[in-house]
Amino acid sequence: MLLDELGAKIKKCREERGLKQADIANALQVSSQAVSKWERGENAPDILLLPQIAKLLDVSIDWLLGLYDEGADVFEATVFVSSVKGYAKKSQGTSPRKLAGWANAFFYQLTEAITKNDGVPIKQMGDGLLCFFSGPKHRERAVKAALSARAVTGESITVALSAGEIFLGGLGHPNYEQIDIIGDPVNIAFRALEFASSSDGGIIATAEVVKKLEDNIKITGPKIEKLTFIPEPVSLYEIVA
Repeated sequence: MLLDELGAKIKKCREERGLKQADIANALQVSSQAVSKWERGENAPDILLLPQIAKLLDVSIDWLLGLYDEGADVFEATVFVSSVKGYAKKSQGTSPRKLAGWANAFFYQLTEAITKNDGVPIKQMGDGLLCFFSGPKHRERAVKAALSARAVTGESITVALSAGEIFLGGLGHPNYEQIDIIGDPVNIAFRALEFASSSDGGIIATAEVVKKLEDNIKITGPKIEKLTFIPEPVSLYEIVA
């Protein structure tokens, strides 16, 4: 297969999913310049990266290489969801323009903390942000991003982390679809965030996240909790700064 054909496929799939070159680079732990060269047909990805590229772009390796149709649609990642403690009170009596100014400044700092640890932001929801980390050491990078976010934003942030297989792709009516992620780790992360927000906040992670963390990351727990709409009890740990 010609390099320009492979590059065109990567670019087409990336744009269809609303991803930037930097998002692909972060998820694969390569430089943005490398992704740009792939898409221009100047270079080819390392063969060891092909499975990750295929999963991230929701296609099969065979399709990327021009052999068969699209296929794979899931990959392993750490899901990161956050909220700001006291946001409801902050928003009351605040003009929309002033609240928007606060939100832009806050999400700039939060997004910087995430992307510096090679995370991929997906969407903002009021005071919350949904993103994912994939590739080598995705659990550790998600934890480091959470710790960094709490340190630099100046806000009392609650973060929930869950790991496992997720789907990444466009969801919704074809004319209005948006890039999103779904799967059990996403559901669990949102329910764990609800639990954490109703208690003391902090950084909460599931057993699937903490079981592969580096030894220098301090954790406490577990607490076995029954989360809303999650059939089985979930072991939750707190990440200590």
